[in-house]
Amino acid sequence: MELNDANLQTLTEFLRKTLDPDPAVRRPAEKFLESVEGNQNYPLLLLTMLEKSQDQVIRVCAAVTFKNYIKRNWRIVEDEPNKVSDADRTAIKANIVNLMLSSPEQIQKQLSDAISIIGREDFPQKWPDLLTEMVNRFRSGDFHIINGVLRTAHSLFKRYRHEFKSNELWTEIKLVLDTFALPLTELFKATIELCQTHATDVNALKVLFSSLTLISKLFYSLNFQDLPEFFEDNMETWMTNFHGLLTLDNKLLQTNDEEEAGLLELLKSQICDNAALYAQKYDEEFQPYLPRFVTAIWNLLVSTGQEVKYDLLVSNAIQFLASVCERPHYKHLFEDQNTLTSICEKVIVPNMEFRSADEEAFEDNSEEYIRRDLEGSDIDTRRRAACDLVRGLCKFFEGPVTAIFSGYVNSMLGEYAKSPGQNWKHKDAAIYLVTSLASKAQTQKHGITQANELVDLNEFFVNHILSDLKSPNVNEFPVLKADAIKYVMIFRSQLPKEQLLQAVPLLISHLQAESTVEHTYAAHALERLFTMRGPNNSTLITPAEMAPFTEQLLNNLFKALALPGSEENEYIMKAIMRSFSLLQDAIVPYIPTLIGQLTHKLLLVSKNPSKPHFNHYLFESLCLSVRITCKANPTTVSSFEEALFPVFTEILQNDVQEFLPYVFQVMSLLLEIHSNSIPSSYMALFPHLLQPVLWERTGNIPPLVRLLQAYLEKGGASIASSAADKIPGLLGVFQKLIASKANDHQGFYLINSIIEYMPTESITQYRKQIYILLFQRLQGSKTTKFIKSFLVFINLYCVKYGAIALQEMFDSIQPKMFGMVLEKIIIPEVQKVSGPVEKKICAVGITKILTECPSMMDTEYTKLWTPLLQALIGFFELPEDDSIPDDEHFIDIEDTPGYQTAFSQLAFAGKKEHDPIGDAVGNPKILLAQSLHKLSTACPGRVPSMLSTSLNADALQFLQGYLQAATVQLV
Repeated sequence: MELNDANLQTLTEFLRKTLDPDPAVRRPAEKFLESVEGNQNYPLLLLTMLEKSQDQVIRVCAAVTFKNYIKRNWRIVEDEPNKVSDADRTAIKANIVNLMLSSPEQIQKQLSDAISIIGREDFPQKWPDLLTEMVNRFRSGDFHIINGVLRTAHSLFKRYRHEFKSNELWTEIKLVLDTFALPLTELFKATIELCQTHATDVNALKVLFSSLTLISKLFYSLNFQDLPEFFEDNMETWMTNFHGLLTLDNKLLQTNDEEEAGLLELLKSQICDNAALYAQKYDEEFQPYLPRFVTAIWNLLVSTGQEVKYDLLVSNAIQFLASVCERPHYKHLFEDQNTLTSICEKVIVPNMEFRSADEEAFEDNSEEYIRRDLEGSDIDTRRRAACDLVRGLCKFFEGPVTAIFSGYVNSMLGEYAKSPGQNWKHKDAAIYLVTSLASKAQTQKHGITQANELVDLNEFFVNHILSDLKSPNVNEFPVLKADAIKYVMIFRSQLPKEQLLQAVPLLISHLQAESTVEHTYAAHALERLFTMRGPNNSTLITPAEMAPFTEQLLNNLFKALALPGSEENEYIMKAIMRSFSLLQDAIVPYIPTLIGQLTHKLLLVSKNPSKPHFNHYLFESLCLSVRITCKANPTTVSSFEEALFPVFTEILQNDVQEFLPYVFQVMSLLLEIHSNSIPSSYMALFPHLLQPVLWERTGNIPPLVRLLQAYLEKGGASIASSAADKIPGLLGVFQKLIASKANDHQGFYLINSIIEYMPTESITQYRKQIYILLFQRLQGSKTTKFIKSFLVFINLYCVKYGAIALQEMFDSIQPKMFGMVLEKIIIPEVQKVSGPVEKKICAVGITKILTECPSMMDTEYTKLWTPLLQALIGFFELPEDDSIPDDEHFIDIEDTPGYQTAFSQLAFAGKKEHDPIGDAVGNPKILLAQSLHKLSTACPGRVPSMLSTSLNADALQFLQGYLQAATVQLV
């Protein structure tokens, strides 16, 4: 694409259409942009547009499109074409920093993100001057530019907070510190001075305080891995100023907004984080500064209001105290009973109260509420921080803290009992306090795993929780009902089984509650209870125990999906999946009704897939319905196909990318259930599965290969007779996969199925070409994974067509090639093969080469006979060789970049392992003994003499054992 006005105009039109709410206009425009993004100059056209377009909307749209383009295409993936031309890469890196710094803030943010994505791949090696270019801009004095640099540096360095330690990382951080630490410190001091100079200018202060917040975030990232020498030497400067900023209160920066945190709050929150980092990781060096930070943060907590805008600040401040009180060094600061009482009374209890803002979120923004309360999302809530502080204090002061809080809990419950209608919030806080006091250790899988012995959870359940669960009106006091359900859920490993069984029908009735939070919690609690394991690893709650409630459970779950706000509720869908999995055969009578509801739901969500987890559990539930029903009666598979195929066809026609990997997996599952023939509905689809565009997306590859394997297994003969013209297409897919290091194993799965199931004559003409492709790849890049797969393939070929056919095939490609393959690949590498089926195939194949290939006995190949036998005995008796050469690293399929759906394996669509040899060979060692016996009777005297001259003594001993076990001897 040329950089000209005509192309700019075309792109502008298409970008405008991508903003159109009508999918008929939007989709084709998105497809067009997707089709041209591989052209050279495409990214430069976008940059030109975001710089020069007169239309602000188009500029922002171009910036977002550019950032997503970089996200998808910048990383260079081994074996895949480079998606951004070198000329474009150079031009982008040369211009983007300038462009970012001169753009308005909205565009600056997008370009800043793009720089950090490029930096993640190219910095420092391929973009050495990025940092110096940025640091030079600090001198500009223009804070719009300085903040642009700081924002970019923040998005570039924040990964240091969660990267694993490595030499490469330390080298990069050292380089950053050498270039960046001093200018950042100078900028910090200068900005603080400017704040004093402009103390009365509110606009200047806003800019300066956003700079200080970014500087504080950078401080956190640069100090996270280890304490850098530079920051240790300059700790006085940083900590004195941080302390000053914590105690600063500037009336001009206070906001009237109750929801949105102001600049002052954001800065102080970050400083609390920085102080907590030092208190936790560098407590010795930080000790001189700690007492004044504790005092400042304590005063901050006592004087800060309950408004939502202070939530982040308060939770970070409490987290600071929590991290300090857990460390033995600082224990003395909290020992005094008055201090403990004061913390409990002034910090913990007030921050556990259920505020009107929480009530609003519970009713109107349930998704956010659930994310915070249930999943412990990134947004730290006051309650969670207070809970962490209780846990921290209990580490050294469990007795006194429990005693102080027991008093609070009893008085709160007393208040509630006086007037439940008015005082229900007191009970809510009491339950929260009990939960935070009792929980010492928690996991996603088991809930609370370790509890405080001083709290009687069972008694509290019977006296205070059960009454809320049993209340006949599920819509009364929804917050308390949600609390009660959550209590059962998190203490499920602590409560006795009879209490849990008592709770199950109550939870089922709560699925009908109008409150989204309440019925979501009920679904989640049931799902968690159904995963619990009993003493013999079966489920704790059995299908028999669920029998009285099965119908109501299924009814209420599906009804809950129709409640407003829960149409795509992932917790309910996961509970449906888990119920199917637990109940197994008990769901069969209900499936005809339920499958209709599931397919209807699938049709609706496929129009605009937006909830990946919901969609995943929906497909898992479909797989379970198919599996369970067809296990009982395989002929029902056709009724599933009738129900599902119309929706699947629509998904395939509309190319709903997110759903294709799932559809292929469910189709494989259905096809694998058929006895040995392929219905015509599948054959009609076969040519479409070979279209190259489907194979471009990494997420499609594993499920598509599995689906093609199912086609071959069930109908190799019918493909050969009615679709022989498609065999080159099938081999074309194999050729594409084999060329990629990431997907070559999938190519072998496919070719193994072709060899196993296609009639011999249908592929005779292609066999030599298949081997030539494999040898070319071996010469080009030989990886351990490839060799393991290659060994399994040649041995499967040998098992299927015989050892003579294998030897003749190799020698027809190049004279003496068979000997080279034995000497260079099979003998030295077979020890690396892993997996019981793979090992069996190799053992049987090598046995055939040893005993059924005449040229091994009387040509120049004979010298390889004993080494090959020795390698086979080693293969049986020695441990597997799992070493991988240093220079090899595999790209994990999940690591490939881009926002396209990575492959999501459906647990309940699992494929049974297939053994192509089956029962024909039980024990390969016995087969070896029998085959050697047969060979020795055909040419008496030869085999024993070959063994006695060159087989290693240990190997000979093992071989004698095999011969005895098979009750045969060599002659």
